[in-house]
Amino acid sequence: MKSIIAIFLFTLCSATFLSAEENLPLLRISSTSQGYNTAQPWEKKPTRTRRGIGVLVGKNQIITTAEMGANATFIEIETVDSQTSMPAKVITIDYEANLALISVTDPAHQELIAKMTPIEISPSPKLDDRVQAYQVEDNGKTLITNGVIRGADVVSSFVDGHFFLAFEVKASMQSAANSFTIPIIKEGKLLGLLTSYSSEEQLLDVTAPEIIRAFLDDARDGKYKGFPSLGITTSRTSDPHLRAWLKLSDTQGGLFIQRVTRNSAAQNAGIEQGDVLLAIDDHKLDRKGYYKSENYGPLYWGHLIGGSKKTGETVTVSLLRKGEAISKKVTLTRQPEGIIPSHMYGKAPRYLVKGGFVFQELTTSYLEIFGKDWKTRAPLALLDASNHPEDYEKGRKRLVILSRTIPTEATLGYERISSVIVTKVNGKGIADIPSLVEAFKTPAENGIHTIELDDVLKKLYLDAAIADKMDENFLKQGLPSLSRVEE
Repeated sequence: MKSIIAIFLFTLCSATFLSAEENLPLLRISSTSQGYNTAQPWEKKPTRTRRGIGVLVGKNQIITTAEMGANATFIEIETVDSQTSMPAKVITIDYEANLALISVTDPAHQELIAKMTPIEISPSPKLDDRVQAYQVEDNGKTLITNGVIRGADVVSSFVDGHFFLAFEVKASMQSAANSFTIPIIKEGKLLGLLTSYSSEEQLLDVTAPEIIRAFLDDARDGKYKGFPSLGITTSRTSDPHLRAWLKLSDTQGGLFIQRVTRNSAAQNAGIEQGDVLLAIDDHKLDRKGYYKSENYGPLYWGHLIGGSKKTGETVTVSLLRKGEAISKKVTLTRQPEGIIPSHMYGKAPRYLVKGGFVFQELTTSYLEIFGKDWKTRAPLALLDASNHPEDYEKGRKRLVILSRTIPTEATLGYERISSVIVTKVNGKGIADIPSLVEAFKTPAENGIHTIELDDVLKKLYLDAAIADKMDENFLKQGLPSLSRVEE
């Protein structure tokens, strides 16, 4: 019996080669990207090239992951046999959902693409369904790896903190060229796109067709809105003492709402911090935030919003407020960016260099320079702002920090100061980098700029004349600009 099972699993997960003359509209993608250096926001990082496999899903519409299009400076499409190369561009991208649409730009090449038949999007699968991962070798042959859907979950695949439905596929992937992004096919239709692979566990994370379908529907009119969000931060209600304080019965589940994002759908609907989220429409949540999905078993509640609804649609939210059951009608909107953006893809970071002090706006991208474990290793004040932005929102559009200090004549004694929050300059409140630039234009009292911080060292003093001299030196030494006020 064991040998039969072993043979079955080997057959199921083994790879096979097919010729390039497949009916599937596969295309090679090569993208060159160049993002900004978060630590030194006036300069860009070295260019990098990624190669992957995209799929034609509509008229001159090739779908791939957002990772392939992020900060792209040049994109090239190739036929699987590499006989034709075509310049292309990103037409729609959603970094949070990790999806992008690319189109060929040259009219002659568009005619070639028009001869291909777009792939259909697969219906929602079932657990234990068989699927195939498609890779392409350098010689143009298609390498197919068989796999099985083992589970479904709501995961974050690219931008931290944004969760979407994905499948866990068991498969033994082969080493092959162009496999940064590859399509997963079910019965000749596009099931999803590979977003991660664990070679040790032989598990793939694959974007669900529900998410791809919603992305394509939204992008169809050329006015992409993006996936909706409630705009709340929650925690479990497993602790018995918390449940007693919230007046939850033994049979009730629910999530404690820790924070309601400013200008979010939840705030506009009257949802408050301290409420308990019991259900969305007719789907009851358990103490960990899961509901019973008809197709996939327990799923995290985020899919009821970000994967099942469109921006502008309405849901009914059941809440417990101070022991009383209430409900709210919520018109869904996209998640507001807030004072600390979750990413800076496709944007230039704003900054100001003054006398040797480097100011910029706090983003999750900045926090990530503290390493893979930044959530515990980044400066405590910045982590507090990241975890509790509502405490810092008043009077701010962005959170400005003094990110580092370059040793100069103007910054003597302050060389070790870095990663501290700026509150005022010359008595003026700082809402963002543009307001900081304006504050430094205010005549300094007695020729001294006063910089107020949310830190143990409350004030810094900067000699205006010496700072101006240092700024001139920076420009002579090759600094491209002392500031950037537009993203």
